[in-house]
Amino acid sequence: MAMNDSVNILNSAYLAVEYIDSFLPDNPLQQPFKNAWNYMLDNYTKFQIATWGSLIVHEVSYFLICVPGFIFQFIPYMQKYKIQQDKPETWEKQWKCFKTLLFNHFFIQLPLICGTYYFTEYFNIPYGWEEMPRWYVLVAQCFGCAVIEDAWHYFLHRLLHHKRIYKYIHKVHHEFVSPFGMQAEYAHPLETLILGTGFFIGIVVFCNHVVLLWAWVICRLMETIDVHSGYDVPLNPLHLVPFYAGARFHDFHHMNFIGNYASTFTWWDRIFGTDSQFIAYQEKEKKKQCITKKKAD
Repeated sequence: MAMNDSVNILNSAYLAVEYIDSFLPDNPLQQPFKNAWNYMLDNYTKFQIATWGSLIVHEVSYFLICVPGFIFQFIPYMQKYKIQQDKPETWEKQWKCFKTLLFNHFFIQLPLICGTYYFTEYFNIPYGWEEMPRWYVLVAQCFGCAVIEDAWHYFLHRLLHHKRIYKYIHKVHHEFVSPFGMQAEYAHPLETLILGTGFFIGIVVFCNHVVLLWAWVICRLMETIDVHSGYDVPLNPLHLVPFYAGARFHDFHHMNFIGNYASTFTWWDRIFGTDSQFIAYQEKEKKKQCITKKKAD
């Protein structure tokens, strides 16, 4: 009975969104995107699309999303939004991070990406334009992938902080007490595999078109680079996502090493009380700000 009610609710929600979508104006980018997509299908094999296309989407997205945070360090006005203002980025740290990223991307992640084609063939996942899901279905699927990945990340990330194994794997990622965007995928190769598994679970559950692979890659990179950016910038559109953790939440994890283990949302840390130190820290900071404001007045 409960299952039928849930299905009915989802179907009703889907029909409501579809009805609203029918009143929206045509997307001016849809036709150019359709032309580009069909050109890709006509000129490249599925293996090339799934493998090299996925690599290009990941690399271009990763470093483009990192650009704003990289530029912020050179803009004095933006320093008021830096969370740990006493720990500026250095060229030495960024260069070290970049070299490790290249190794992880091409020697750890690329072999995994090479399996994308075989994954799509095994599960008979379509590539065609006509089979591509509507935008609101894609958004819902990406959100579902994020919920699954967040749960996986919370429990496996917390396990990697266990005193018996922390120094062997996860300590690499914590070399930077004050994180910056490019550091999001700076990790031990084993951590890349362990925590990265959560990314693929949602794909297995929801994937009904190859475009979801790329959409989810972009969404996940936007999230993880944002929370590692080191800047809490106002009007960040990601803050509109319900229960979104954000940069301050994860920045505290790097600063404190304990608590705030989830990747995207706050609910797991709230349920298990692993955000208690973060909450206490926020209250302490608010009191400091109040005292400073009273002295200034």
